[in-house]
Amino acid sequence: MIAGAAPAASQDGTCRQALVLALDVSGSVDSGEYRLQMDGLAQALTDPQVARAILAPGAAPIALYVFEWSGPQFQNLLVDWTLVTDRPTLNGIAGTLRDTRRSPSPPSTALGTAMAVGGSALARGPECWKGTIDISGDGKSNTGPRPQDLDDLAQLEGVTVNALVINTIDSMGAGPGDDDLFSYFENLVIRGPGAFVERADGFEDYARAMKKKLLREINALAVGGLEASEVPDRG
Repeated sequence: MIAGAAPAASQDGTCRQALVLALDVSGSVDSGEYRLQMDGLAQALTDPQVARAILAPGAAPIALYVFEWSGPQFQNLLVDWTLVTDRPTLNGIAGTLRDTRRSPSPPSTALGTAMAVGGSALARGPECWKGTIDISGDGKSNTGPRPQDLDDLAQLEGVTVNALVINTIDSMGAGPGDDDLFSYFENLVIRGPGAFVERADGFEDYARAMKKKLLREINALAVGGLEASEVPDRG
């Protein structure tokens, strides 16, 4: 957990959403793309609209958990469960992401394992009204359990898995194909109530796409139908 963060439980034992953010750092992600992803998530979380949605007055808080993943044995925790109750806490999470430097990771892409790890994090996390795994990726799973084979996994029961698909061109000049990769995530990865896929046009577009996805996820639980853009800033 980041320094000074609130524990991941509100005073009355509830929060409105437990949100796991899972970031793909497999071999297809180079050092520049890694930086764009970390800084892009930090930028999205502290965007004024997103911050107002997270810190909506009168709403139960949101708890965040962030990890990066690649192969079946590589899941690196970046931010442990943190209840976001004020702007300094949110800024602290963003600062942790901006300060994170890449650790050596396997080149493979264990998407199913990452989903299972995210589900386990939710299972041991705070009690919230909704549990969501928000998984980013720029390719299909090529090792470990396949996403489509996780239907009976207990830790994913009742969990919503959303995805941010990052469309890129690999070093050979032939990417997976926008429609093909989007369909893969849409048909085999996402699951649960209201699940959806957001698309980023390369890592340069990651911050914009992540902002859009976070607003959609958070505003789905807005108290009293209050729009995020109408909520005054806090902290």
